[in-house]
Amino acid sequence: MKPKVFVSRAIPEEGIKLLKKSCDVTISKKNRVLTKKELIAGVKGKDALLCLLTDKIDMSVLKASKKLKVVANYAVGFDNIDLKAASKLKIPVSNTPGVLTDAVADHAVTLLLSTARRIPESDSFTRAGKYKGWEPMLYLGGDTAGKTLGVIGGGRIGSAVASRMAKGFGMKVLYTDVKRSPKFEQAVGKAKYTSLANVLKQSDFVSVHVPLLPATHHLISTKQLKMMKKTAYLINTSRGPVIDEKALVAALKKKEIAGAGMDVFEKEPKLAPGLAKLANVVLTPHTASATHYTRSAMSEIAAKNVLAALKGKRPPQLLNPEIYE
Repeated sequence: MKPKVFVSRAIPEEGIKLLKKSCDVTISKKNRVLTKKELIAGVKGKDALLCLLTDKIDMSVLKASKKLKVVANYAVGFDNIDLKAASKLKIPVSNTPGVLTDAVADHAVTLLLSTARRIPESDSFTRAGKYKGWEPMLYLGGDTAGKTLGVIGGGRIGSAVASRMAKGFGMKVLYTDVKRSPKFEQAVGKAKYTSLANVLKQSDFVSVHVPLLPATHHLISTKQLKMMKKTAYLINTSRGPVIDEKALVAALKKKEIAGAGMDVFEKEPKLAPGLAKLANVVLTPHTASATHYTRSAMSEIAAKNVLAALKGKRPPQLLNPEIYE
């Protein structure tokens, strides 16, 4: 009998085709986030779960099937999964790191440039027929060449963003993390490791690339926003709750910072009141990894993690190796 796999939402076919070669695959037909009840019903009797970052995988979901042998998260982040509960039940959990790096870094750079050069505002202005000819003061924005980029989180994506902006746009780079990263500095060229406070105070652009952990929840709030230059821009492609969105709205309204580019939000898909009405913010719907190649590759990686676990092997992108100790 083929092992049974539940996929919580339709994903690119590359991974599904791999699974169907040796598994009985059930894909949710609902094009939305499943309720807890629906998720539990889907997992019941299954050997594997391939879930999304929008699925909250807690003990009740993990216990929905006594046969469950693996949870494969279709995302690089894993704050949606109770890893301790999974480890307690000896269920391996995996993610899809690495393959997202270039797409997310490109998107962060796009948000940075779009925000600084006021591209959405200019686009709407032009489409509305308001453009009557060149003006010396029309939609003045911020420069990048020679300016300072501050990176919060020196991992793969933060490093890729810094490398693009340093080598391609001539920016100086400051970065902060739990510890200094020789890999980050080697990839970027010239980069100075410093404190979060210094990054915020000295940077013209601040790009956030940290995972969502108790220590990073509201890492950027009122106090931190007040440290930033009034001419500075804040970019977030990590996780929404890393930034206190209510505090950000207040800072943008008061022009305590020049602008922000956001791909993730604190209470997705809802936005903090007033955020969507602000002209000095660029908003995208959590699409930083949304390229054909990246999302397809993520599908393949998730499927391979499932197949490895079903064969009794360690998933390549294992998040809780302690269960094998």
